[in-house]
Amino acid sequence: MNTVITVPADPDKWFAIINPVAGSGRGLKDWPVISRLLRERGIMPDFVFTERKYHAIEIAVEAVNNGYRRIIVVGGDGTIHEVVNGLFIQKTVPTTDVLISVVAVGTGNDWIRMFGIPRRYSEAIKAISQGHSFLQDVATISFFKSQIQHERYMANVAGIGFDAFVNQKYNQLKEEGKYSKWLYIWSTFKSVMQYSSTGVRIWLDDKLLVNELVYSGTIGIGKYNGGGMIQMPDAVADDGLLDLTVIRKISLFGVLRHFKSLYNGKIYKLKKVSLDRGRRIRIESTPEIRVEVDGEALGYSPFEFQIIDRAIRVVVSEKFLREEVRKRGN
Repeated sequence: MNTVITVPADPDKWFAIINPVAGSGRGLKDWPVISRLLRERGIMPDFVFTERKYHAIEIAVEAVNNGYRRIIVVGGDGTIHEVVNGLFIQKTVPTTDVLISVVAVGTGNDWIRMFGIPRRYSEAIKAISQGHSFLQDVATISFFKSQIQHERYMANVAGIGFDAFVNQKYNQLKEEGKYSKWLYIWSTFKSVMQYSSTGVRIWLDDKLLVNELVYSGTIGIGKYNGGGMIQMPDAVADDGLLDLTVIRKISLFGVLRHFKSLYNGKIYKLKKVSLDRGRRIRIESTPEIRVEVDGEALGYSPFEFQIIDRAIRVVVSEKFLREEVRKRGN
């Protein structure tokens, strides 16, 4: 079924892409409230509900091709991921000509944490109406699925090894109809008991960096993944670099003992954990391992990540922008 999107008469007209199943159905259930709050701020978007996986990619392409330059994503990290990929598929305008904003209704909502966008609808819509924008980096990732190489665009964080294993367990539970704010943590503890380190080789800007047993690897533009984990606490979203956090082989006792370090921003104090940065990362493994990107399970190794500088324009909170100005001394 093709989505019909009309050409807006006003070039500043907003277009909302709503994922009705995001957040255990909050996308659909809460849209009337979100729509009312938008109208109260003078924002009356045209809108479409997604009908299937990857539909948001198609809608984003069609919306931009039909003249919309302001998009509101009503969904979670997966919906944001799809809309960003749609921006790169369309060739009508440069990706930076489109402004992306988010009203988060998902489960993890990690992307918004980076930019200080509140989960409370009224505050998120206030940020949209204020219009503070930021040019963030994006990364391409190549991976294999059914022995065919694919490419996607990453807006936030990717995980390999243990991270991707947890994501697989989490998505399986969701597909079984299980929903809870503790579901990801339960999936994590369940995975701790089952996952083993894998032989991994990692090249950073063509230099061999890692060639040993690796428990987990995180590659990112943003700071947060896994529903609030802080595995990239020093990430800067527009520095033209990918942060790479690697956890070497670690015992079950070590994982359980240091589990809180995944959430308190002190992960780099652990001896088994390293931080590196670069513009291109290649990962091979024996046996092959999975990757999850922006919370979405994609495929298997080998992987290659490459940065694209300041590639999309996004709405951020006033507080985030103020802090960035302070940190950079402008």
